[in-house]
Amino acid sequence: MNSFTPKQETALLDNALSLILKAAVTDDSGNYKGPSIMEFYPEILLFEGTPFAINRIILVRLLVILLLIVLFSLWVRQFNKATKNQVYVPTKFQLMGEISLNFVRTSIAHGQLGKVDGDRFLPLLTTIFFTVLGLNITGIIPGLNISSNALIGYPIVLAAAAYVTFIYAGVKKHGIGYFKSAVAPAGVPPALYVMVVPIEILSTFILRPVTLALRLTMNMLAGHLLLVLCFSATQFFVFYADGLFSFFGIGTFIFGFAFTLFEILVSFLQAYVFTLLTTVYIQLALADEH
Repeated sequence: MNSFTPKQETALLDNALSLILKAAVTDDSGNYKGPSIMEFYPEILLFEGTPFAINRIILVRLLVILLLIVLFSLWVRQFNKATKNQVYVPTKFQLMGEISLNFVRTSIAHGQLGKVDGDRFLPLLTTIFFTVLGLNITGIIPGLNISSNALIGYPIVLAAAAYVTFIYAGVKKHGIGYFKSAVAPAGVPPALYVMVVPIEILSTFILRPVTLALRLTMNMLAGHLLLVLCFSATQFFVFYADGLFSFFGIGTFIFGFAFTLFEILVSFLQAYVFTLLTTVYIQLALADEH
């Protein structure tokens, strides 16, 4: 039988939370403890010891994908209902969907590939843009506080999809001769092919997917570490620093707020850049001269 009064239970809970929060920002000596790369390797929550092991980051990833599926399902349902009406007056929810989808269609797909090829590859480009954006933006959402794109696994999957797609597009348009034209540009003196071919192979078929994955991962990794650094330092200075040092918490909080706004911009920018570069690679594969 529980012998604690409600006030005692509240006091014990507050003390436990205080110890947990203090342990998160201080070391054994009571000094400030900054963020580390190990934050991206949390404890496994489900299916430990199997290929399907799930930790907090995987749960965030699954949540975002589920939300995107629900969001697009609702948009499609609303669009289908609207087409049955003679007078189409979009709701704010429909308008948000149209603006979002038209941004990818007109600004990225049609802008680089034209209408025909743009619509042809639009499903892939839309998937890339919204999944990258969704998995990026979780880095500033309270309770989630991390972008799963800061781990290189999913960026590698997206980069592999882009890699396979632009090679497929080139081979379908030009046949097996695509590989020759991609690494041996027309008009180059034959004597220079000894230098040009290895450079083009490295640039086109190796560096493209590698840089796509690394650019996204490193940007989201650095952004998360900056935010954790600022806000954990704020917590340390405000609650655990002595004397005038506590006022440093004001500065770290302001920097944390500014970096949060910047991280929102970076989340959109990285989704745009990844999708745009994928589109450019497809466009280069479809071009008559490489």
